[in-house]
Amino acid sequence: MNVGVGYGGRQEIIDAVASYLSESFSRGDTSEEIVQKLTPDTLDKYLYTYDCPDPDLIIRTSGEVRLSGFMLWQSVYSEFHFCDAYWPSFRKIDFLRAIRSYQQRGRRFGK
Repeated sequence: MNVGVGYGGRQEIIDAVASYLSESFSRGDTSEEIVQKLTPDTLDKYLYTYDCPDPDLIIRTSGEVRLSGFMLWQSVYSEFHFCDAYWPSFRKIDFLRAIRSYQQRGRRFGK
């Protein structure tokens, strides 16, 4: 389970690119090599969640129907559940509803 507090998806992507570039420069890679080696799999290694699987389900509380920048890179194939309960009031029944909703979906993973 991932819980984001004071987290920004855009900043995570900027940090990942900066780390990739910094490491590439320190190796002495040319600009052509840097561009050629830049792939989604390469950049994934510099994210905060490296070695964590991408989320299958993202539950958004508080009645908001938006991501608010949460795990922008990792959520590419995630399923979403939006509920009206605010986080402190999020109950077991709310969680079970989210799981039931997820179980009823046919995942396509972008296909």
